[in-house]
Amino acid sequence: MEEPHTAGRARFTLVLGGARSGKSRHAQILAMANPPPWVYIATAQALDDEMRERIAKHKADRGNGWSTIEEPIELARAVAEAQPQAPLVIDCITFWLSNLMLGAHDIDSAVARFVRSLDGRKAPTIVVSCEVGAGLVPETPLGRAFRDKAGLINQHLAVSAHQVLLMVAGLAITLKVLP
Repeated sequence: MEEPHTAGRARFTLVLGGARSGKSRHAQILAMANPPPWVYIATAQALDDEMRERIAKHKADRGNGWSTIEEPIELARAVAEAQPQAPLVIDCITFWLSNLMLGAHDIDSAVARFVRSLDGRKAPTIVVSCEVGAGLVPETPLGRAFRDKAGLINQHLAVSAHQVLLMVAGLAITLKVLP
């Protein structure tokens, strides 16, 4: 029997971890356990040369069989428009949150729409997010608001997910698995 908060919900995996923990690579491996085509929704924005290089490297590393949707704000729409039978990686929630906060968007409404969009997915779906609660308390009010909101979103996603993994030094630690 499913837990009440996940009954009737889409099955998705949440992959959490710190910077350079192997989150994205592991999410891609999970998706590639299924036949292509695979879809990657990227939320990062290329606002400077260094970020443009990172994004280009990520795309190159994914290789053939992947299509990329770049969507920094309207994540629910991007999920709804993704091929419904294709395995999907959404990377990453914390970049998306940054974009929402800096653009003064209604975060709670956007998160609710995003979670509802996952309910329509039939194919494997992997959501990547940074675990930001293990570090120092940020110095600025914006940094603290970001940390707090990211933690709450991760908690919400973890409750809804059927599987939650924590990446540490490239290793996946299983935190939750529902049948």
